[in-house]
Amino acid sequence: MTDYTQENLLRLMAAAGLSVEQVTEKTGVDKRTIRAILNASHRPHPRTLHRLAEGLGVSIDEFFVDPSRLLYRRFDRQTNPVIAEVVESHGELFAQWTEADFDELHSRVASGGPLLREGALAAVRDMNRKRASMEKLSLLLETGYAELIAGILDLFYDQAVVSPR
Repeated sequence: MTDYTQENLLRLMAAAGLSVEQVTEKTGVDKRTIRAILNASHRPHPRTLHRLAEGLGVSIDEFFVDPSRLLYRRFDRQTNPVIAEVVESHGELFAQWTEADFDELHSRVASGGPLLREGALAAVRDMNRKRASMEKLSLLLETGYAELIAGILDLFYDQAVVSPR
């Protein structure tokens, strides 16, 4: 498996305009470790990657993606410019969003093409509602209700996907 950690950390730092010291502050990862990753002389431990992702506000997947495959992101951002306005005017809706969440939002289109302001806000609210539901579901699957919840999910899945009406 190819290691893209160095390239992706550089990319993420550049996108956020962060120095090594600032990454250390945000992530709690030692400055020597960050420099070693940037010099490609150290392959980070999974816990280090998790701390980097969490501190930088990105999905851990950001460290495993081939940077050359990210060109679509620029295209999507150019075709949906209204999203930047929505982010600026409704920042509270984007708490804990990852780069993958923004990618999904930018890739959405309306019936005639790019999203309008109202469509972007509706998409954001829909994505947040789904996220909240997934978090609740994940929590319930860790409780004594796991078997019941799994059974209910199977029932709904069968009705909606396997044999839709």
